[in-house]
Amino acid sequence: MGYLIDFVLHIDSHLVSIVNTFGGSTYLILFAIVFVETGAVILPFLPGDSLLFAAAALAANPAYGLNIWLFSGLFLIAAIGGDSLNFFLGQRAGAALSNHSLFSRLINKDKLAQSEAFFHKHGPLAIFLGRFMPIIRTFVPFTAAGSQFPYRRFIKYNASAALTWVFICCGGGYFFGNIPFVKAHFSAVVLGIIVISLIPAVVGWVRGLKKPAPTAPKVPEDD
Repeated sequence: MGYLIDFVLHIDSHLVSIVNTFGGSTYLILFAIVFVETGAVILPFLPGDSLLFAAAALAANPAYGLNIWLFSGLFLIAAIGGDSLNFFLGQRAGAALSNHSLFSRLINKDKLAQSEAFFHKHGPLAIFLGRFMPIIRTFVPFTAAGSQFPYRRFIKYNASAALTWVFICCGGGYFFGNIPFVKAHFSAVVLGIIVISLIPAVVGWVRGLKKPAPTAPKVPEDD
């Protein structure tokens, strides 16, 4: 876990190492990370937004020879494909997985319950909004499938969300990632991205705490 935190906070330097070590295979490595973040269901802690931002920033630097359009296309496919795999897992084996002992140990039940509440509150819009919320985005497709949401409707919201997500994160990294101030404070920028993306989830959690607990119905007294 310590390595993962270091990877997220210093993702720019780690990506440079990956590019220098693996060259063109970097595209496949980053594609796999974005795909698995949602596709595997059990790995919601993988970097998403910051990874796209940092990769696009490297692509804007001619020294690394990376193509922003190839990155953007692969990230879009990975996001849509990962969510679709997640949806089909929830559709075909959602109940069985949720009750499986190994799955229960790997999955944070509180986060899963939070995503279920988020989906039931916002309905189809949760599929779009969830893409911009770390951790929640991993569980929303699984929850939607378990709620018998049709895949034809799911893919429409999913594709539009993925397209918007890739456009914002890659566009931001490409045009702003190499500004001297941003490069000098890249870890702080990454933290800022994480904090901003978590705000909706925190606000929803706080609102949930403020709601009064349901009171038990009064039992009529015997005459």
